[in-house]
Amino acid sequence: MEKPIFPAKTMRITQGYNEGTHVDSYAIDNADIDYGISNIYAPFTGIIKKIYTNDANEVWLESIEPVEYPDGTIDYLTMMFAHANNIDHLFVGKKINMGEIFYKEGTKGNVTGAHCHMECGQGKFTNNGWHKNNAGYWSINNGKKPEECLWIDDTITIKESYSYNFRKIEKEEPIIENKKSTETVEKKESKDFIFVAPKKDLYGVYLKENQKLIIKSSE
Repeated sequence: MEKPIFPAKTMRITQGYNEGTHVDSYAIDNADIDYGISNIYAPFTGIIKKIYTNDANEVWLESIEPVEYPDGTIDYLTMMFAHANNIDHLFVGKKINMGEIFYKEGTKGNVTGAHCHMECGQGKFTNNGWHKNNAGYWSINNGKKPEECLWIDDTITIKESYSYNFRKIEKEEPIIENKKSTETVEKKESKDFIFVAPKKDLYGVYLKENQKLIIKSSE
């Protein structure tokens, strides 16, 4: 199961949610390392559900399967991206693999400097993908805080997090088998299989699979 990753290699949030043009929404703007045009990477494997070119080249990406949220929730995730200058390579129904470069920062629409506008919505794409909120701005349906939807890992450099607490995916340490201790355990367990004949005779014994039988002299 995928853990959706913050979609830029550098986190430098320039506008947080519930402020300015993001009032009454959980939208954030990310400008990467500078105000140039940086790549946006698919946070999960998804399908493009909607493209809207009449405003800021908005693109909605829905996960093809449920994902694992940082709080342990298992559900689909839909994200909306805005401001790329060119999205001619994208179309509704296109599958995008997790980690694939599919979008870019840009200046399309009402912006100050190149950046990517991002919004997270819990669950699948619904209705027409967004709604006009109480502040008069269009916002993704079922909006949810980005730090409650997205993970970070060691590939992401944090320049400005806006004090949002993104949970980090920790690398799993490889399990190294201690051969010496294993041998000791096997040797210790082997004592349970020692059979000492009380007298000279014929004996029969039933063994389970992988059990050992050690014949030991009574002398």
